[in-house]
Amino acid sequence: MQITGKNIIGFETLSEGTVAIQATNPATGETLAPLFYKATIEELGYAADKAVKAFQIYRKKSGFEKASFLEKIADEIENLGDLLTERYVAESGLPQGRAVGERGRTTGQLRLFAQLLREGSWVNARIDSALPERQPAPRPDIRAMERPLGVVGVFGASNFPLAFSVAGGDTASALAAGCCVIFKAHPAHLGTSELVGKAIQKAAEASNMPDGVFSLLFDDGHEIGMALVKHPSIKAIGFTGSYKGGKALFDAAVARPEPIPVYAEMGSVNPVFVLPKILEEKGAALAQNYVASVTLGVGQFCTNPGTLFLQKNESFMQELEKQAPNAQGGVMLTTGIRDAYVKGIEHAKNFTQIIGVGKAPEGFTAVEPIILRTDIEGFNTNTHLGEEIFGPTSLVVEANSKEEILEVAKNLSGHLTATVHGTEEDLADYTDLIEVLEQKVGRILINGFPTGVEVSHAMVHGGPFPATTDARSTSVGTMAITRFTRPVCYQNFPDSLLLDELKSDNPLNIWRLVDGELKK
Repeated sequence: MQITGKNIIGFETLSEGTVAIQATNPATGETLAPLFYKATIEELGYAADKAVKAFQIYRKKSGFEKASFLEKIADEIENLGDLLTERYVAESGLPQGRAVGERGRTTGQLRLFAQLLREGSWVNARIDSALPERQPAPRPDIRAMERPLGVVGVFGASNFPLAFSVAGGDTASALAAGCCVIFKAHPAHLGTSELVGKAIQKAAEASNMPDGVFSLLFDDGHEIGMALVKHPSIKAIGFTGSYKGGKALFDAAVARPEPIPVYAEMGSVNPVFVLPKILEEKGAALAQNYVASVTLGVGQFCTNPGTLFLQKNESFMQELEKQAPNAQGGVMLTTGIRDAYVKGIEHAKNFTQIIGVGKAPEGFTAVEPIILRTDIEGFNTNTHLGEEIFGPTSLVVEANSKEEILEVAKNLSGHLTATVHGTEEDLADYTDLIEVLEQKVGRILINGFPTGVEVSHAMVHGGPFPATTDARSTSVGTMAITRFTRPVCYQNFPDSLLLDELKSDNPLNIWRLVDGELKK
């Protein structure tokens, strides 16, 4: 399979634009062939027209048919072999092992949604049987279940060229829900995106899906992305990226004549709280693991810990001073991300002390890790210190008492995760801290580190604003499917008109809430 630089619109490939763009290898600074051409507004309109027509067919596909489609996508991604992982490495500067691991996560996620669809109970089917003898008025037969929204626009993320990209969680959950997808590729991953887009295209044709169920458009800026959000055929948006980008898309979406939901993950500082007794028992190990979590993936995960709060403990700080210089930096994903990291660090240095600076390898966008330090007064006075600096850095904040720890927790904004390290005695003493954090984040961890997000049924990768634009959802795990559905109620329908999920004899043998009782 060759990389052509063309937009994928349903079962066609088109390139009508005149503005050329190229991907760049962040490790070497070299531009990568071929030339891609920015999608035109006309091409977006063509993709939207196809998607609207396709939706009328795709929305009627059974869970088994959609499951087979998702599994076929996973197969076709694997069939790309080394071609995909080599392009991934060239466009991201990330190592081959990361590419292979992320490919496995992407195909595993597709197959997990396929499993969900085959089991079928996710539709949340509810049946309230008719009560014709009820007084003072009879109750009609009422049935409800989740149904797909329509055409979904999805944006590729900078930090996960596969798992949060063309066939990533937003696309997988939207297709699983029965929605068609128009995807805007991230400009840093043009070739990687096209290869995966072609895998989806091939899977759609082989699975007898409608022409237009998926399209992929290229752009180096904001024009096509903003036009996608504003297009009247789009019914929801999935986005992973910066606060500035996500908030701009959200504002545009709610300003439409028909507002639509935007599920934007926009970054997080992921605070870590280390309690007193565990500091005494395991301070050295905690310092080592904390630095490793901060620098994992060159600090370019959504869940790297950006702050650590603790009551003053000089031996722990001394251990950090030993560990930080050994930390390994690396190549950042783009020059823009590198420049923002360097700028953020230089600004933060004016208000903090440096605990230690790690090592930077050779590389065009390579950076060194840095661990910073301040006290609770400095943190409270300089509120910008609580904002994310995307990259291998973190700030240690020293408090004087439990009361100061609780107060800083109460003043946190929304984040994806919060972590508490403590002994059994610590945790019993700080239950009020955990109660506070439950209101601030989507995932709370005990005695671990937040880097690493399991793709599973129970995972929540979301959180209160500004971590996301909608704290009621997750972008990872099977609960993500309901972002792209809405409940529909069917009253007094004969069985012949009902979907199989709601028919009286339950032909799919799924779990349903029947007259208030969950049963098959």
